Amino acid sequence: MRYGIDRRRQDDYAARSHRFALAAQRLGRFDDEIVEIDGVRLDDGPRVGMPAMLNRFSPLFAGADGGADGTVTAGNSCRISDGAAAVAIVPDGSRGTAPGLALVAMATVGCDPALPGIGPVAAITRALADAGVTLADVAALEIVEAFSAQTLAVLQLLGLAGDDFVDPRVCAQGGALALGHPWGASGAVSVVRLFSRLVRGNAPAGTLGVATAAIGGGMGVAALFEVVR
Repeated sequence: MRYGIDRRRQDDYAARSHRFALAAQRLGRFDDEIVEIDGVRLDDGPRVGMPAMLNRFSPLFAGADGGADGTVTAGNSCRISDGAAAVAIVPDGSRGTAPGLALVAMATVGCDPALPGIGPVAAITRALADAGVTLADVAALEIVEAFSAQTLAVLQLLGLAGDDFVDPRVCAQGGALALGHPWGASGAVSVVRLFSRLVRGNAPAGTLGVATAAIGGGMGVAALFEVVR
């Protein structure tokens, strides 16, 4: 394993996503960002029993030596889901737009197409450098959790995860492992999540947040936002 992320760590991270999403759901953290359809306004992704079931899933791929010791499973991969999100970008100072998030910097960076999942590392690094800030200045980070292994590799390279810890600023109300990864919408979903966590969460003006995702084929995209009030 290139980054040494074993099955236990992957399953633990997936369990974290479900626990955090369920806790946020119970507290109504998603209510204002979900549009009711046919009387349904509760996401069915987060599952109470998932953490206890993770060790039962069979590996989807063979191990590095071709054996049966693979680590990626259906449990520590994002679920198949449908979804949509809307984000409006308006001119600075537009009447009636505050409070909200101001786009401070963004970056799209190519990476080794054999390792497309690590694209967010370079994208985040560039966006922060362009803005003249560091990760220590960021209050919240939303990363599209396509796979536990991929997410942990990114976080590990950024110094936000290790053998027994994940930075609490990352997907603090769950992520795609619990909520799903609707292709074409996940980037906007991440920005909506930042809005809920920071703006609806009453973070003061000037608070920074990052939304990021890996792109199949070998790219990463990241955007740095600032709370305005």
